[in-house]
Amino acid sequence: MPVNMLNIEGLEQLDRHAPVVMLNLMRFHERSRDGDGSGWDAYLRYSAITVPMIKARGGTLLWTGEAKAVALGTRDGNEWDFVALVYYPSVAAFLDMMASEAYENEADPHRRNGCAEHVIIATSEAYSKFRTK
Repeated sequence: MPVNMLNIEGLEQLDRHAPVVMLNLMRFHERSRDGDGSGWDAYLRYSAITVPMIKARGGTLLWTGEAKAVALGTRDGNEWDFVALVYYPSVAAFLDMMASEAYENEADPHRRNGCAEHVIIATSEAYSKFRTK
């Protein structure tokens, strides 16, 4: 998601210093757009680069998994391949990563090659059994 695709207006309404968990919803291309394996393969290349970037900013992957079925609601447009919950210590840390030259040049090409669609939803905690520290 290049910086020009970020919903800066929405993110600016959040407390930049508050922790945030990003809900990632992904749908993969059958074949990577660069011809190097499947969309999943490209996403794995993206993850191998991005996870250290997340950790360098104090964040962590909380949970990832395969999306199996729409259990409630309309299936149309909601059939995802993969879901990830990613903790960042602040919205500013997320924006710092997303706006970095390393993310844009090294990681994002793999994401774009692998993902037919990638939606990230910023969430605020109401209740959690996850502990990040």
